[in-house]
Amino acid sequence: MSLFTIADLHLSLGTDKPMDVFSGWDNYVDKLNENWRKIIADDDTVVIAGDISWAMKLSETEKDFEFINNLPGKKILLKGNHDYWWDTVSKINRNLSEHEFNTIKVLFNNSFSVDDYTVCGTRGWTLDSDTEDDKKILSRECGRLRMSLESAKEIGKEPIVFLHYPPIFGTQVQDDIIDLLIEYNVKKCYYGHIHGTNLIKAAFNGNYKGINFKLISCDALGFMPSLVR
Repeated sequence: MSLFTIADLHLSLGTDKPMDVFSGWDNYVDKLNENWRKIIADDDTVVIAGDISWAMKLSETEKDFEFINNLPGKKILLKGNHDYWWDTVSKINRNLSEHEFNTIKVLFNNSFSVDDYTVCGTRGWTLDSDTEDDKKILSRECGRLRMSLESAKEIGKEPIVFLHYPPIFGTQVQDDIIDLLIEYNVKKCYYGHIHGTNLIKAAFNGNYKGINFKLISCDALGFMPSLVR
């Protein structure tokens, strides 16, 4: 049993929002499918850290979720900034159950035990959080991350955090998020959201204040899930 992660699938199998128009994203669904099946076994777990589907409504996600469900392994989903379909957890879980998408679970104010680790996380928020509205959203996201990490404390295993937004980029640091990671002794943090050759090159991958950060957006990984442990 291994733990993998990837972000920003940007699937549009049930909607007209092709990603192939962007450089490097040609035939990306086929690449993702092929790469995934090369390395993921049915007893592995893959955390998909946001921007999962371009669907606007939960009812429009069926083909995208069917694709994900049919891939090997168990999947844990968290929300990204483009997941407009995201509804209440109860409605998402009901939808997954009704369609028998039984390899998919949702990470939202909770955590999941995976072997010797606990999977925690939330969407996060932009690094430029200067307006009052941004500050409110950031505070809410920090609250959700704290709930997830508190849940992990009860499980008693080492927490690994997954975010959609980067908590660090260039000289910018989301101190509220970083402080939470330090408070809960988090040593590994994975994030998505960053796309394009230049931005990917500028993304932070490495150690900051004792925490190892890694960018896991689809194009940054060459559409290959990344091994966490």
